[in-house]
Amino acid sequence: MVPRMPLSLFTRFLHPDPRIRRELVELLYSSLPQVAAIGVTSVTGAVALTLISGDIGYAVISAAIAIFATARVFSLLRYKARAANFNDADVVRWEFLYAAGASAFSLALGALSFRALWLGDAAGAWIAFGLAMSYCVGMVSRAAIRPWIILTASAMLLIPISTAGLMRPELAYKIGAGMLVLFWLTLREASKHLSAAFIERLEAKHRLSRQATHDFLTDLPNRAGFLEALADMRGSFTLIAVDLDGFKPINDRHGHHAGDDLLRQVAARLKACAGSDGIAARFGGDEFMLLKPITEGDPGRDEALQLARGAVLDLSTPFLLSDLPVRIGASAGLVISDGTTAHTTTQLLERVDRALYAAKRSGGGCARPEADADHPVTSTAATQGGLSAA
Repeated sequence: MVPRMPLSLFTRFLHPDPRIRRELVELLYSSLPQVAAIGVTSVTGAVALTLISGDIGYAVISAAIAIFATARVFSLLRYKARAANFNDADVVRWEFLYAAGASAFSLALGALSFRALWLGDAAGAWIAFGLAMSYCVGMVSRAAIRPWIILTASAMLLIPISTAGLMRPELAYKIGAGMLVLFWLTLREASKHLSAAFIERLEAKHRLSRQATHDFLTDLPNRAGFLEALADMRGSFTLIAVDLDGFKPINDRHGHHAGDDLLRQVAARLKACAGSDGIAARFGGDEFMLLKPITEGDPGRDEALQLARGAVLDLSTPFLLSDLPVRIGASAGLVISDGTTAHTTTQLLERVDRALYAAKRSGGGCARPEADADHPVTSTAATQGGLSAA
């Protein structure tokens, strides 16, 4: 179990798009070869210094490096095994877990250099500093997509080394400590630049992907996006086709700009009608689709009918176009899939089209279930398009 953390304190570090956040964290956790390599190398170097010098401090630091390296490898493997079931909050927590592991390992590696400089072990300092620089290069190559992790972990690494350098009496060490500060600033700029470029590419990719599956006018899923959702639907669900009654006269009388505004308002009402677990989509022109999971059996049929009836009723309520109330109506046809009978997407669409056509043929302003061709459920509101009195 990943410990709960006050994530609100770190909101400014997070990308606002959950999909991009997930991709960034998945990239962090794809660094197993690099993490394992630097872990093995660091443990080997620290143990070698311990055996050569016999220093107890080296031994303690070697144990810490081994523990943190093992913990990091374990967390990478655990993430890979469980990532498919993570929600957005889990992904955020695992990003901070990665940062905590990298920072702990950095601190232990920095302590190795500190000990070498404290003892005046020139050979040990050379080995430890080489390990530290290798680790920095590895972090930039894999974790630069999250600059705050680079900056935190590198600070944990360089602070002990700089502190030890300042404590040495030789001027060269003090100059070296100052240069490490400049090195940290260089890491900061490099990681920010790499992260910005990479995130820009991800955002562009997601924009293109969204444009392919969403309607530019209403921001609802378009035909392609809806068909993809329909193909993935499992269990009992209802499919509702909604066609506007009286939209063309409004569009002809007030122009396409007003028609576009009306379609956006229709989309907002249908989205609210579908709820958080349903999907509203613009299928084309003034035709919309609703897709929503329902309960099995007769209760589910009642839910589907209530949803279709609610959509028709909501769309019969006046809309405001340039502060003028405009009334249109809607017809709806619905089908229900119980999850046990196999139906292709094409078959479901043909069935719902027949139900919608029956509703339109009966005069509009009603919701007609496929299995109830003779008893449409009619909205009590008017369904003729036009301007009502102010």
